[in-house]
Amino acid sequence: MLQEFKKFALRGNVIDMAVGIIVGSAFSTIVKSLVDDLLMPPIGLLLGGVDFANLFIILKGGDPGGPYAALADAQAAGAVTVNYGVFINNVISFLIVAAAMFLLIRGINRLERKEEKAPEPTTKDCPYCQTTIPTKATRCPNCTSELSQN
Repeated sequence: MLQEFKKFALRGNVIDMAVGIIVGSAFSTIVKSLVDDLLMPPIGLLLGGVDFANLFIILKGGDPGGPYAALADAQAAGAVTVNYGVFINNVISFLIVAAAMFLLIRGINRLERKEEKAPEPTTKDCPYCQTTIPTKATRCPNCTSELSQN
């Protein structure tokens, strides 16, 4: 069983998948920082100084009772909250990751399509004698038949 697991774990696909997960995790951290530290502060400022991370609804107050200035204060007091501001940040993070992945996959697909495109043929068969001749030929050099240009 150990040999079978070793064979499975060392296959290329498993290692590629592990590398992809690690890179994806690092990319997710970068995007989270982009959203939380660079995008949301100016958006919050444009919307009147709103900090999205501190948007929440109190379902049940904690001890001491509210009002709470920040989400961290409410959580420290043991209040039950719905953190819709954090959810908004996560949705924006997801959209950025999805857009980046879309652009990456789109670029890869374009490269693959260019590689798959077959080159234009340089020869054709004479319709009369079936010998191979250049595509631009107007007369077959073997049977001397005139060829139509198509």
